[in-house]
Amino acid sequence: MKLFFHKLTNWEYWPFQVLYFPIYFLWIYYALKARSIFFFNASNPKIKNGGFIMESKKQIYDLLPQKKYPKTILIRENSDVKDIVSHLTEKQIHFPLVAKPDIGLRGSGVKKIKTLSELVDYAGKANFDFLLQDFIPFEKEVGIFYIRHPLQKKGKITGIVSKEFLIVKGDGQSTIEDLIKKNPRFELQLHALKAEYGPKLQHILPADETLNLVPYGNHARGAKFLDGSDWITPKLTKTINDIAAEIPEFYFGRFDIMYNTFEELERGENFQIVELNGAASEPTHIYDPKHSVWFAWKELARHITYMYEISAENHKMGVPYLNYKEGLREYKLHLAQNNKIMNF
Repeated sequence: MKLFFHKLTNWEYWPFQVLYFPIYFLWIYYALKARSIFFFNASNPKIKNGGFIMESKKQIYDLLPQKKYPKTILIRENSDVKDIVSHLTEKQIHFPLVAKPDIGLRGSGVKKIKTLSELVDYAGKANFDFLLQDFIPFEKEVGIFYIRHPLQKKGKITGIVSKEFLIVKGDGQSTIEDLIKKNPRFELQLHALKAEYGPKLQHILPADETLNLVPYGNHARGAKFLDGSDWITPKLTKTINDIAAEIPEFYFGRFDIMYNTFEELERGENFQIVELNGAASEPTHIYDPKHSVWFAWKELARHITYMYEISAENHKMGVPYLNYKEGLREYKLHLAQNNKIMNF
């Protein structure tokens, strides 16, 4: 009951359909203006479906400057383990590494792989294509939302989210599970953490020792999102514009970036792009607990308006919208992929 009321009274945990309900009406308005429900397809012409549904992360990585993201290989479903190891050796990707679905679902199915046996287990259970990546050594992560009008040479940052990982600190007496239960945000992840860590959660963490249980900044996996939009500076905007300029026909989305220090990130040094998200990107700074749901709705509406305006301008220049039949087919594939990952 404690967790139920925590979720009920903190809108950031509300189901997606509930949070987005008012936004559906705005979407219908823009769909009528565009004469296409699937107008988002034109927002980023080089990304499948604009990056809204069924987009391959590997195909998006291939659009990025190679030095800006971790070494990555695509593993097809039912691949032989020997072939997987051979690909890792060829690409010089070593343990620990990160495995994640090539077509993802809000961070589900992402796992830090520390040993060959864990890799064998992941590959054996995955009934979808997945990626294996170098583990990024930087400890801090931000999400930077970027938009650019197709007729403009420079874009702008519309929001920044910083992320606090699911980290527990020992007191020399409590088990890791006890430490998790002290924080409702963490306790909501307990079922998943038990499945991943098992008996290890009964270990007592020494005093002042910290343990990062989920080493990637995903809200659905327990990370706390904080609004860092006051970090937007001309210097950072120039750096992000320079990166975006190297990505063909990219106009709308969010860079998830791991970095060392903010000053280095501003200069374009010591960082790597975890992912680039397209039309399905959320302005995730809305999930800062200090913000009201009214602020969230306002920001969601603002960003969907940007997406419509960009899509409409690209459409004028010849980029097609998805027709209804094709869009419906893609949506059904999207639902089937979601079911695979949730069951995994």
